[in-house]
Parts: sequence; structure tokens; C-alpha cells
Amino acid sequence: MAWTESDMPDQSGRTAVVTGANSGIGWETARALAAKGARVIVACRNEDKGRDAEHRIRAAAPAADVRFEPLDLGSLASVRAFADKLGAAESRIDLLVNNAGVMMPPYGKTADGFELQLGTNHLGHFALTGLLLPRILAAAKPRVVGLSSLAHFWGRIDFADLQSERSYNPTRSYGQSKLANLLFVRELQRRFESARASALAAAAHPGSTRTELQRHSGMMNAIVAVFSQQPPDGALPSLYAATAPDVRGGDYFGPSGFAGCLGPPGRARSSAASRNAAVAKRLWEVSEELTGVRFAL
Repeated sequence: MAWTESDMPDQSGRTAVVTGANSGIGWETARALAAKGARVIVACRNEDKGRDAEHRIRAAAPAADVRFEPLDLGSLASVRAFADKLGAAESRIDLLVNNAGVMMPPYGKTADGFELQLGTNHLGHFALTGLLLPRILAAAKPRVVGLSSLAHFWGRIDFADLQSERSYNPTRSYGQSKLANLLFVRELQRRFESARASALAAAAHPGSTRTELQRHSGMMNAIVAVFSQQPPDGALPSLYAATAPDVRGGDYFGPSGFAGCLGPPGRARSSAASRNAAVAKRLWEVSEELTGVRFAL
């Protein structure tokens, strides 16, 4: 039988952080967790949109315990400020959903000089996870969920031009960032296991889901206009990875219907590149050097 939001276990007593929770899949993820009793921190860059997301979650789930905190994943200073504030305010974080992202924009750089997609989608979340790790490991059975994409299939980690300074192709760079998300989750799980930590890392993708993410891509806009599901359905793989009792470390979930684009959540296929442990280890080391963040494992 297809897994739905109503199948989610009770989340009472858990504290969850969801990045990019002001719209689309992130908002639906935050709303569903709050409706199931979790205390949810809505983390996003724009304060007006963040406050609005907080109010809309309360309207949808009147008993929700939810609050907005500013976080710009394109700025390591903002990531550190966010982590410092949560570190002081929270004794533990049970769930971190690294949902936020940008998709196929014109070439740009983050505040720290990283290519915008790699910097926001991967490096910002890498730094955030590492800085929040002490609070994550303080929880009994914490989870870290990373959002990848079917686009990881065309991704390749180009260590010779990681920031796309020699040549920028928005589609190629997006694929690289989404492959990086999956490699990060799997390397994080390996390190959790090596440290005998109780934490679990898993990944998800939303298939073809209509959100604001496609606004920079005419091709993707055209595809989702005729072949897509709505955000509540697109959020189900994330929610499954975050809450289902049978999730194993390193698992990857997505829609189980046609071509992995539509349908209820299930275990998803991933590319051979996403399972390359040597590349994952090298990407981890490069990410540590670029962000200056070391994981206390």
C-alpha cells in the first residue's frame, strides 16, 4: 500500500530544522513535521517569506510549534551565525533536512566566492551540518536528510574546475551539485558508522514536482507544466527518509512511479558515480578546506 503523510510516525518531542522551508517541498516538509508534533525551525534567507511560511504553517496546523530563523546558505558567515544561535538555544537537534537549493541560474557566486549552485546546494549544507553536529549527536536517534535530484545522473564532480570558472553550464553545474548532495550523505553515513554514532544519514529526491525552483530553466518549466506532481506529493520522499522506521543509513528515496518522476515514495536508483567512495572522500576533504568546517566525529 502506498505510503502517505498519514503514515508518518508521531514526531512529538523531536526538534527539526528544515532549510528552504518558505515554499515548495521545504514548506510542505516543515508543515507535515509540525502537524505530527515536531518542533520545527523554518530556516531560510528572506525574513518576510520566512515569517509568512511560519504563519501559514500555524494556519494549516494550529497547534504547531514552529519558528523562523534566518539562514543564507550562500554565506558561510550566515551559516555560522545560524549554527551559533541554535547551538545556544537548543540542547539537541533530532532532524536536519537539508532541503534548500537553487537550480540552473545564470552564473553567479556566493558571498564566499563559490559557484552559486555548488556553494548553496552543497557547500552551505556541508558547513551547516558540520557546525550543528554537536547538537545532532546529542539526540537519541538523529537523522540528517539531504535533497538530491534525478539531475545527479548527469552530474560529475569536476575537481579541476569545481567552481565552473573555466566554463559554466547551468545544467551541468546543477547536476554536479546534486551529485555532491548524494555523495555527502553517503560519506556522512560512513563516518557515522566509523564513529559508532547513533545518527543516520539518508537522501531523497522529489522527482518531477512543480515548485519555484524551475524558474531559471525554460526547459524544466515546460516539462513540469505537463508532467509533474504537486509539492505535498513531492515532499513525501523527504518525509519518508526523515521519519519512516525502516530507513537505513545511506538509503535514497524518490517517487516510485514512471521513471522515478511521479508516485508514492520508495527506494530510488542512483548512479554509479553517486556510489564512488573515493570521490566522496575527496569531495569531503575539499569541502572541509573550502568551508573551514571540520566534523567532530
